[in-house]
Amino acid sequence: MAESGRLPDPQSPLFARLNSSLDFDRRLWPQDIEGSRAHLEALHGAGVLDDSEREQLLGVLEAVAGELERGEFDFRDADEDIHMAVERRLTEIAGPVGGKLHTGRSRNDQVATDLVLYARDHLLEADRLLEALMVRLADTAEAHLDWALPGYTHLQRAQPVYLSHHLLAYFWMLDRDRRRFAAALAGLEIPLGAGALAGVNYPLDRAQTARELAGDRELAPSRNSLDAVSSRDFVLDYLGAASICATHLSRFGAEIVLWSTQEFGFCEVADAFSSGSSIMPQKKNPDAAELLRAKAPRIVARFGGFAGVLHALPLAYSKDLQEDKEALFDAVDTLELCLEASEEMLAGLRFDRQRMAAAAADEFPAATDVADLLVRAGLPFREAHGVVGGLVREALERGVGLSQLSRDDLARHSQLLGDGYYELFEPGATLESKRTLGATSLGRVREQLSEARSVLRRS
Repeated sequence: MAESGRLPDPQSPLFARLNSSLDFDRRLWPQDIEGSRAHLEALHGAGVLDDSEREQLLGVLEAVAGELERGEFDFRDADEDIHMAVERRLTEIAGPVGGKLHTGRSRNDQVATDLVLYARDHLLEADRLLEALMVRLADTAEAHLDWALPGYTHLQRAQPVYLSHHLLAYFWMLDRDRRRFAAALAGLEIPLGAGALAGVNYPLDRAQTARELAGDRELAPSRNSLDAVSSRDFVLDYLGAASICATHLSRFGAEIVLWSTQEFGFCEVADAFSSGSSIMPQKKNPDAAELLRAKAPRIVARFGGFAGVLHALPLAYSKDLQEDKEALFDAVDTLELCLEASEEMLAGLRFDRQRMAAAAADEFPAATDVADLLVRAGLPFREAHGVVGGLVREALERGVGLSQLSRDDLARHSQLLGDGYYELFEPGATLESKRTLGATSLGRVREQLSEARSVLRRS
């Protein structure tokens, strides 16, 4: 039983292991130093620290940051987390004045602030990596502007498209990802100064502190102290944006896996992003692309898992919130690795123009264009669909292409089919007939590329 308000001592070693976060939160040391500098300035502005104390503590913080950066920091078993470790070392060097730094600051608002700053840094890094991958996609599309390949629905050949058009589809997916990360960045608020949950007793200028921590961004102080220490919306914002982005990368990886098979043969993955078989020397496995598929559900699971932590959690702070860090850190590490690998893997991809063109030359995907020809001649689309179905069946049964059907063959199915039918099967005719905004004809793809370059210039 505790006496005089004190807990029994010592704590169970199992509880110490369960409670400690130092093994994973030590990566927050740059943000902890940054937040401590800002809090120190707030204390000086409030008259809690005089000029001499301010200068001394700023110097000691720099010294502690140097130890951490050089890997010389001596972590102790009693250091529960990075915040306690930094404060302990600060006091060791500075003496009693070091204890003043925690005036007007709770671990609750300190931890939340450090994590906000970490999210800020990695939202910006995600944007940088996305931009690099988008540049690579635009460059690769431009280099393969008029390379035809089949487009697919249900993984069945549907209609031909240009490789440039296909690659730009991923460009626009990633552009939306950038906007999601930008929205998450714009939503960040600085909790420092909220205290444990109710605010603090010192006249700290929280708006000035937020401005100092924002750098060239516009970050506001959180507007409610309860919300400040208990909200982890910004973690969910990052995890949500990262989940969608990783899903996009998984689709890209899945296509590379398919396209690099002997059955497709549309591309070859560079050796630097492939591996050999342990038993079959002839094999070259697109492992990097396969891992892009597998990493996406890992990030999505982090989002779902942490959303479960926050579910029904009462205000304000609870230790459950310590689970925010491993979810965020793992998603950050995984996504940034996938983005970097995607950009380099794409740079090394070699496409087989002849193999793609041969597949795109399959005449049956032009069946829709035949139906459109009949519609333009006055036949309702549903009837045209039936006529073309009959043409396709006959061609398949006879083992010929649609263009090899004679005029008599066409007349048996419809009197509306004339010379225009055969023009549909001339090289590039189907591709160039798609002229609506966002379509695959060369003129429209060039418009997309121009717009993509404009988007990149604005970033």
